[in-house]
Amino acid sequence: MPQVLEFKLPDLGEGLTEAEIVRWLVEVGDVVAIDQPVVEVETAKAMVEVPCPYGGVVTARFGDEGTELPVGAPLLTVAVGSTEGDLPGDLSGKGAARAESSGNVLVGYGTGAPAARRRRVRPEAISAAAGTAAEPGPVPVMAPAPAQGPVPAPVPVEASGPVAVVSPLVRRLARQHDLDLRQLTGSGRDGLILRSDVESAIKAAANGTAVAPPAPVRVSPSASGPAPVSASAAGERIPLRGVRGAVADKLARSRREIPDATCWVDADATELMAARAAMNGAGGPTAGPKVSVLALLARICTAALARFPELNSTVDLEAREIVRLPAVHLGFAAQTERGLVVPVVRDAQSRNAESIGAEIGRLTEAARTGTLTPADLTGGTFTLNNYGVFGVDGSTPIINHPEAAMLGVGRIVPKPWVHRGELAVRQVVQLSLTFDHRVCDGGTAGGFLRYVADCVEQPALLLRTL
Repeated sequence: MPQVLEFKLPDLGEGLTEAEIVRWLVEVGDVVAIDQPVVEVETAKAMVEVPCPYGGVVTARFGDEGTELPVGAPLLTVAVGSTEGDLPGDLSGKGAARAESSGNVLVGYGTGAPAARRRRVRPEAISAAAGTAAEPGPVPVMAPAPAQGPVPAPVPVEASGPVAVVSPLVRRLARQHDLDLRQLTGSGRDGLILRSDVESAIKAAANGTAVAPPAPVRVSPSASGPAPVSASAAGERIPLRGVRGAVADKLARSRREIPDATCWVDADATELMAARAAMNGAGGPTAGPKVSVLALLARICTAALARFPELNSTVDLEAREIVRLPAVHLGFAAQTERGLVVPVVRDAQSRNAESIGAEIGRLTEAARTGTLTPADLTGGTFTLNNYGVFGVDGSTPIINHPEAAMLGVGRIVPKPWVHRGELAVRQVVQLSLTFDHRVCDGGTAGGFLRYVADCVEQPALLLRTL
């Protein structure tokens, strides 16, 4: 006799408490194998494909795409049988999975069972597997507590046309403004609908409205009639959740807990740019991939942290201790459609510029496509923030809690500079260091920043640490 097992949204780690359903990968009636991905969710860290630890027939789904669910909430139910004979009709045999569970929740940590081919199942077969009218009698149901009651009926699957949208932010923006994405033409690659396409449609709809909508009203229980809502209260409301909510919480906590200070210096980056051009211009069969300026700056950071390990640390408030960390897990700020993310290059202290550059490239591409994992975005010990890509010179960045420091890099631009006693046009960059004043004093922070600037001006200094 088959069982109907309930699969709940698992704890995806790193203190995440909720996730938004981005895309269902199975429908009611599909046969799934153990550890087959069934839904794609967006957490505050990344997009994750969640596999189901049970194999059988999907009998119900809980939540439409765009719905936010807390950890522990039901995701779907699966009818499974302990033997092939327990499943009716075409559910038995080769395509059906037995009542086993891998106990795993993330892709890549499965049992290694072969993936079953998704196939449609007759409605009467679904009813029989679920123990409904097609096969009367009690069916054991796995439920967290009796108070939750029986397993709900299957959620109907909404029909929708093919829409080329990747970003959940774009879908959410369209929902907030009642836009039908199927009516839009995407300007991205292969017709991908971008945020700019949705914003343009919103503006076009607003300009085409001749009469402004009536002002919203609020009913006061003590008043005889409705009172108009103030203009400030009637503004657009954007939920602080997902990546934006996580960033807001982390930045607020950083400013609340960390007594930060910032120092900065201008540096002549002409020699650094020349060294990079020489590296990338060297040909031959052993020539590797191009080295970016960010990779060189990252390598300079690891050399500076070896000299000033105080800045590669964190503060344990409960123990009232500074914890100096043995490895440098270097984060770098990246702006994406989902918001600001900070991918992490693991063990950067043991990598050369070419290796760091390759890993930065991999993580940047994953950030662009929305495939970063929670592991890619956690565990950093020091952050490099290249805000020069936005065309600005300086900034006072907020430390990426619970780290102790962040190096900011402005744009590299030609400026008048005194070089060897004469005025010349040089490639100049502004460097800024925001640091936790609990882990070190200004002398240490200044020494770190000065060493970084010296390496930018004289890249040969790095030869001592290569």
